[in-house]
Amino acid sequence: MRIGVVSDTHNHLPNVRRIVELLNAARVERVVHTGDITQAKTLDVLAGLAAPLHGVFGNNDLERDALGAAIARHRFQFADGLLSLEWGGRRVGVVHDPRDLATAGDLEVALHGHTHRLTVERAGGRLVFNPGECAGHMAGRNTVGVVNLVTLEVELLRF
Repeated sequence: MRIGVVSDTHNHLPNVRRIVELLNAARVERVVHTGDITQAKTLDVLAGLAAPLHGVFGNNDLERDALGAAIARHRFQFADGLLSLEWGGRRVGVVHDPRDLATAGDLEVALHGHTHRLTVERAGGRLVFNPGECAGHMAGRNTVGVVNLVTLEVELLRF
């Protein structure tokens, strides 16, 4: 199973449209957003994904009523805090702030955002991944990721 991972889009709609194109072309089976969506119209663009969207809220997701309405409308799955998933026989945890991984339990794949910095770490059989910059703050340095849950390999899609 291959999953797409995106973080910290901060309502940068041109990038979000490009992210949808990239992840649809990659034919991922699920997509995870690790928080800091900021506005519901970002979720409306993400509704163009061919795969189901799952995610967590970030510290800049203050418009919770509007975000919650968009999540319900598009039938996305989001959590406030740790989102625990079991996909492809792997224990996957999603948080926004990497400091929250300390209490996330026994995970094989830990996904986070918040720092806007690419992180691919392997320790003790666990993959920790943050796709890095997705918000358009650094043109040409934006990335989303594809994680293969069978091999735990990460592919970066740069734009």
